[in-house]
Amino acid sequence: MNNTPSILPHHIDTGNYLPDEQFDKAYPRRIQQLSARHWTPVRVAALGASFLAEDKGSRILDIGSGAGKFCLVGAQQRPASNFYGIEQRKKLVQIAEKARKRLGLENAVFIEGNFTQIDFRKFDHFYFYNSFYENLVEDEYHIDESIDHSLSLYEYYTHYLYRLFAGRPVGTKLVTYHSYKEVVPDSYRLVSDHYHSLLRYWIQE
Repeated sequence: MNNTPSILPHHIDTGNYLPDEQFDKAYPRRIQQLSARHWTPVRVAALGASFLAEDKGSRILDIGSGAGKFCLVGAQQRPASNFYGIEQRKKLVQIAEKARKRLGLENAVFIEGNFTQIDFRKFDHFYFYNSFYENLVEDEYHIDESIDHSLSLYEYYTHYLYRLFAGRPVGTKLVTYHSYKEVVPDSYRLVSDHYHSLLRYWIQE
């Protein structure tokens, strides 16, 4: 690990977070410009990670990790846990990996692929920032056009993810941000919510 200074304080409840504009400097300008709409804010990522990684050694998967911001914040905030991001866009995976190296983090891993092709049994807890929503909006709101977008894909992914979450064992934690309840099975109990219910913590019972 290199000597890059930590971008976050060691204790998240101080409220002293590096502004997103500064954190985003770890990325190319084009990725910085997409941050406000597509990437998890630093404070939200830190709060979500603190809930998901309460137990040391937890393996946390970000579904549709984009440029990897949630995983990078979480990995630095919770060094005793491991953060994984699954992302379809090869370019974004490469950008996330470069940012990881720049920050000197060893506990973040980025995987190129579709979440339907990954074994959820390899992970303990999950983060989801409605990465399917691109399928419901006009082209101008897409990250890029390197993947397909359609209403049918939105419905397919939503139902598929619902089934995957439903099959996870009791005690599985889930954090959703800006996401519809339709991806969360009724077997999950809402533990708490923040930011006018945009950030929600769930546990499988």
